[in-house]
Amino acid sequence: MNAPSAAAIDRPSAVPSRPPSDFRSALTDSSSVGLALFPLGIAFGVLVVHAGLDWWWASAITAFVYAGSLEFLLVGLIAAATPLAQVALTAFLVNFRHVFYALSFPLHRVKSRAGKAYSTYTMTDEAYALTTGESAQSWSGRRIVWLQALCQVYWVAGATLGALFGALAPAELAGLDFALTALFVVLAVDAYLVKRDVPTPVLALVCALAARFVLPGQMLLAALGLFTAGLLARRAFASQREAARA
Repeated sequence: MNAPSAAAIDRPSAVPSRPPSDFRSALTDSSSVGLALFPLGIAFGVLVVHAGLDWWWASAITAFVYAGSLEFLLVGLIAAATPLAQVALTAFLVNFRHVFYALSFPLHRVKSRAGKAYSTYTMTDEAYALTTGESAQSWSGRRIVWLQALCQVYWVAGATLGALFGALAPAELAGLDFALTALFVVLAVDAYLVKRDVPTPVLALVCALAARFVLPGQMLLAALGLFTAGLLARRAFASQREAARA
């Protein structure tokens, strides 16, 4: 039996690399979303100051409302001094989709009560998309909460920066208020390419056109209400068909 060489004795044994922390993993996970949230936040901040509101409204809305599309709508509602009841109804209809998100969001992995409360509060479209994919099935609760916190940081920081320097931008920026709509169009196209579900976008188009001609002054609320009712009816019909086949 040959004795080990001196080089082999002196060479230290390989030390297994430590896995990255939950924060570092979440930073990597959220980087692609941050590239979209930060500039979109800047656009939102510019929109806030151009609507005649003080710059701190951008920070307050993104920090305490934190509801994406509703925040863009809220700027116009605040500037127009819209009645609180109409604001509440708009918020309910715009964010009603989160009820369905909660059915599959991995909140059970978050252990602490404070973490659960914050994770529920910051469950946005982007966070839901990232945490419910195949690659996220093994993520810990801390990693999920860190990811949501970083997404909010990107959003608040971008909005605050945009509001602070919004006065330097031209008074009229064509298409600025379309920024979030464009983002959701891209998300809708990506969702369709993944699932190829033709009836859903067709239903959305029909609801939008119906609301446009029937209730043009309340198109958004009417379209969202019709679309929600249509989805519920479609689900009930599908359940009946499955029960009939069983």
